[in-house]
Amino acid sequence: MNPKYSIIVAVYNRPDETEELLESLTRQLYKNFEIIIVEDGSTNPCQTICERYSSRIALTYYFKPNTGPGPTRNYGMERARGAYFVLFDSDCVIPVNYFNEAEKFLEKNNPDVWGGPDRGHWQFTLRQQAMAFTMTSFLLTGGMRGAKKSIGWQPRSYNMGLRREVFEKTGGFGNERIAEDSLWSIRIKEAGFAVKYAEDAFVYHKRRSAWRQFFRQVAVFGKGRVQIGRRYPSELRLVHWIPALFLLGLFSLPLAFFINPYLGSLLVSGLFLYFSLIASEGLLRTNSLAVSFAAIPSACIQLAGYGFGFLKEKIRGKKSMPS
Repeated sequence: MNPKYSIIVAVYNRPDETEELLESLTRQLYKNFEIIIVEDGSTNPCQTICERYSSRIALTYYFKPNTGPGPTRNYGMERARGAYFVLFDSDCVIPVNYFNEAEKFLEKNNPDVWGGPDRGHWQFTLRQQAMAFTMTSFLLTGGMRGAKKSIGWQPRSYNMGLRREVFEKTGGFGNERIAEDSLWSIRIKEAGFAVKYAEDAFVYHKRRSAWRQFFRQVAVFGKGRVQIGRRYPSELRLVHWIPALFLLGLFSLPLAFFINPYLGSLLVSGLFLYFSLIASEGLLRTNSLAVSFAAIPSACIQLAGYGFGFLKEKIRGKKSMPS
């Protein structure tokens, strides 16, 4: 008998995170699912870990040459047996009641595709908790990454579910190596499928362990947004320019003080107020003073990194994306 859900996870050099993900899946209260792990040409594979868990849960492991996350997820969906496909990132930890919440959501809303939010977890490092907060803060992202009332929200591959026929009719992900989930979400909506937000079907999403890695990650996000905008101009909104304006503003501070010290002081005061509001939001959402303080450097790095990738790709000029 085929399972109801097929969980598809693309993995690239993340055996430790994959083990945490699998451990969380063994604890699910709902059990009617299979797991398909697809290793995308990793040099540090997780096969041994998967073999250890295969006796505890319905798990299939595949290794393939590196092609990027989109084609790797397609590879898994092509081999899946479930009526629904669920996509998680390998650095996610899944709450025990995730599929119970998904079941309730499907029964009530009957979507073709759903996406849920991501959160930090108290067992994550302080930096990872701060990154998880700033990546979902309305003051930093406008709610694009999983808020009920959001600007341009789309299901993303760290927490996304869909009917089998959505994959079959749209062909799945394209060959892009960045922004592949946003681009597929756009094509899904264009195909007329019902896409809904599942507020209670959330995952814990572990971010990078170092600030430098986080900067590189969000720079890729900024680059990807420009590429999305070239293909779908309406998907490039004013909110996407804010990190670039922030970065330009930082570089212009010395010039502002040189031209007019009052102007420079005004800009600094504005930045202080903005980051104070971010820290306050962090305290309200996480109930942690330490996380709220760590959110300040996390917010700076997130804005600067995204703005850097965004401006770099803008300056690079128009270039066709692979289809």
